[in-house]
Amino acid sequence: MEGRKLYRSTNNQMICGVCGGIGEFFNIDATLVRLAWAIFCFMGPGVLAYIIAALVIPREPM
Repeated sequence: MEGRKLYRSTNNQMICGVCGGIGEFFNIDATLVRLAWAIFCFMGPGVLAYIIAALVIPREPM
């Protein structure tokens, strides 16, 4: 993973591209990331974490 950076996805996004970017970074299906994030939202501060991630993670360069 050396040299790779985490970006918000521009082509695999539903809201802000956070889950799509995490899926691309770890080379897993973004649907699984979205499902895990939805479970996290019901169990804790998932919505706040998503908003923070959307603000902190840079958008994928074009």
